[in-house]
Amino acid sequence: MTANSLSSLPATVSFLGPTGAAQRAFLNLKKAAEYLGLSPNTLYVWRHRRQGPPSFRMGVRGRVMYRLETLDAWVREQELADSRSNTSLNPVSSAPRLSRTAAT
Repeated sequence: MTANSLSSLPATVSFLGPTGAAQRAFLNLKKAAEYLGLSPNTLYVWRHRRQGPPSFRMGVRGRVMYRLETLDAWVREQELADSRSNTSLNPVSSAPRLSRTAAT
């Protein structure tokens, strides 16, 4: 990697060496749950139901892993989908609609 390509990476990913990079760029289920402020069981259930942040299996033992940048992107998507964080989705800020019974 060149110095220019490193500067384009998110600030949350730091490269301290082969071990440090893997520990920073990928989180196991327990660390991902801690990072998101959730219980590991919640992430386990979400994964089983194909909900929650994207994950994948890594290595021979098939450990469930989460990319740190993917977790951050998933949190941003959740914020945008919530009417309290996204004013364009807030029903209070939209113009009132007439119901069908009132229009007839």
